[in-house]
Amino acid sequence: MWDALWIDIDIATCATPGAYGRIEDAAIGVKDGRIAWIGPRGELPGPVEKLAAVLHQGEQNWVTPALIDCHTHLVYGGQRAGEFEKRLSGVSYADISRAGGGIRATVASTRAASEAELLRSALRRLAPLIAEGVTVVEIKSGYGLDLDTELKMLRVARAIEREAPVEVITTFLGAHAVPPEFEGDADGYIDFVCDEVLPGAVEQGLVDQVDAFCETIAFSPEQVERVYEAAKLFNLPVKLHAEQLSDTGGAELAAAYGALSADHLEYLSPAGVRAMAGAGTVAVLLPGAFYMLGETQAPPVARLRDAGVPIALATDSNPGSSPVTSLLTTMNMGCVLFGLTPVEALAGVTRNAARALGLGDRRGTLEVGKAADFVIWDIEEPAELAYRVGFNPCVDVIRAGVPTLVG
Repeated sequence: MWDALWIDIDIATCATPGAYGRIEDAAIGVKDGRIAWIGPRGELPGPVEKLAAVLHQGEQNWVTPALIDCHTHLVYGGQRAGEFEKRLSGVSYADISRAGGGIRATVASTRAASEAELLRSALRRLAPLIAEGVTVVEIKSGYGLDLDTELKMLRVARAIEREAPVEVITTFLGAHAVPPEFEGDADGYIDFVCDEVLPGAVEQGLVDQVDAFCETIAFSPEQVERVYEAAKLFNLPVKLHAEQLSDTGGAELAAAYGALSADHLEYLSPAGVRAMAGAGTVAVLLPGAFYMLGETQAPPVARLRDAGVPIALATDSNPGSSPVTSLLTTMNMGCVLFGLTPVEALAGVTRNAARALGLGDRRGTLEVGKAADFVIWDIEEPAELAYRVGFNPCVDVIRAGVPTLVG
């Protein structure tokens, strides 16, 4: 009947908002890479030995949907440990950026790196995420800020999908910062992004989504709107780095364009919360950046929760503000720093992370018909995934019904 069957497991389906969706003493049947059956073992439609070509014993471990890292900058050159030292001595991230550091420093390193070098370093950063059960990762451009390097970054992101057992969603982030060539001419740079870089990337089939950085040290809502209009010409979904350092009204703009997500949101206003709720825009929270930058104003989680805005979590893995390569640690930080519950944290890296990437119809929960991507964990309770720090209880990662870490 099925290609494979897993028994002797407890399942957190993550299909029910506000709950783990527990099924104890459960089973999962897989056919053609999708979930064909899921439920209590006692309700299986026949003897286990006759139901599938391969029978897997789960040894009473827990199973959750595979994890999704829905906001990363994994492809880049160089590192910025020196800036970390400066921030510890009291220099702000904004001051570092204005002095030519920050994103611009990584731009120089990324421009100088070859595609092979960028691929090697990105795969090293991706490896611990895969080991923690990540099967989908979003990867942004935005460290090139010229035509050739932006395309180079996106080609590397596509190559990662061929080299590693993950699905990669590519996001064009040309509107990340103003490059040296356009110093003092942000509007001219936005013209360049909209008229040359984005069309060039689309022509080569390198773009799944479009993002921008709406902030006082980056681009205004009016400039971002021009990027969104360019994205609309290619029928590309949009998202936004919004309200990280100040309230610019970016979240409201993102919602007005039906954005999949608005990300960061430390300074999100009540009006922004209402706009996101009305548009169904996911709030992607990035506690790694909050932690590394020593921020003190957390996103308005209670308002988001009360308004019914879906909350996702992601590593924001990048060289400057969040050199984080652990989604499990991100779950813990989401709980400790932002006040999420362990149930919300798990939903944030499964169901809501899938929604933030437009994948909610096929990933993020364990339900019949969805991709058979799930993780087997050696834990006693699902809350352990957010509770422990520096501990990876992953036993195996199943991708399209096939074990990828063990036989």
